Amino acid sequence: MENWIAAPALAAALLTSSGVGTSTAIAVQLQRAAEIGDSQRIAALLSQGTGIDSRDADGRTPLLTAIRARQIEAARVLIAAGADVNAKDQLQDSPYLYAGASGQTEILQMTLAHGADLRSINRYGGTALIPAAERGHVSTVQLLIKAGVDVDHVNNLGWTALLETVILGDGSQRYAQITQLLIAAGADVNLADEHGVTPLVHARQRRQTVIEQLLRAAGAR
Repeated sequence: MENWIAAPALAAALLTSSGVGTSTAIAVQLQRAAEIGDSQRIAALLSQGTGIDSRDADGRTPLLTAIRARQIEAARVLIAAGADVNAKDQLQDSPYLYAGASGQTEILQMTLAHGADLRSINRYGGTALIPAAERGHVSTVQLLIKAGVDVDHVNNLGWTALLETVILGDGSQRYAQITQLLIAAGADVNLADEHGVTPLVHARQRRQTVIEQLLRAAGAR
């Protein structure tokens, strides 16, 4: 524990001596505590009045930093203390969107319980559901569908969650499961990409036999 304390302490000293101020120095320590998952330190810093949604140079809040580092307990403490689950960084990632895209279901559940904006979009114009489907996060897709995310939302590439499942997936069992989940949730199986190519045609071109069968059974053309 002593090793990580030294770096923030040095940063705090430099910031204070340069006139930036104690509050900024403490914010640096909060970011570091979030990154390494030191929940006790986070609570102590917050008790000093540290801004819970302070930003680092990349626009990330301590909560987003904790989630990027997969620090579940740190994220839990910050969310319970009122951290903004929709605060976006310079890349347009928010705690909610990042948790969904990276398949961190436990943290995603926390963000959903604390006001996650289901309509928020990432830098590609996609909801949390689209990258979750693309990356094969079955339980995450299931959770987002249950929460009510639009299954037919189209991103800047002209792709829905179903299209990304087929185009960027590998046709394996988990992608077949995601296809089933999306179909069961009412996804439009004939909603084509910007070139007019449907999920069925994409599946056939990629020899994703199981997914092709699922789509045909759902009325895909």
